[in-house]
Amino acid sequence: MNSVANLHAAAGVLRAKDLADARYFERLTVAELARASHLSPGHFSRAFRDAFGETPHQYLLTRRLERAAALLRTTDRSISEICFAVGLSSVGSFTTSFRRIYGMPPMVYRQSLPSAAGYVRIPVCVARAYGRRRNRSFREDDAPTAP
Repeated sequence: MNSVANLHAAAGVLRAKDLADARYFERLTVAELARASHLSPGHFSRAFRDAFGETPHQYLLTRRLERAAALLRTTDRSISEICFAVGLSSVGSFTTSFRRIYGMPPMVYRQSLPSAAGYVRIPVCVARAYGRRRNRSFREDDAPTAP
């Protein structure tokens, strides 16, 4: 019976890990991940740490920082925009955590890499024209046509 319980816990932990991977940008709590795994928060945290070597909170933060690093490498979005896009709520905490994991602050990390514009494989004029935000306040396309 104990092996059945361990199997149930392992399946629940994997389910919660998949949820964290898919929805890292949302405000996920350990309680929500535990609910997805059908385990109590305490049991879930212990089982997760045993399975993956880090707490659910550390795992989620690591996924967010990995995604932030990818955005820093491949986009020209601002540091604060990237911070909020990956589900973090404080630029200061983001910078501190990023420095702890990558050994340098996000701005220095970005400056150490080639510009994101270098990844564009289309003419710059086309990238600018299609990458520009559109003004949606006029609603000219939604106007009714005259009979």
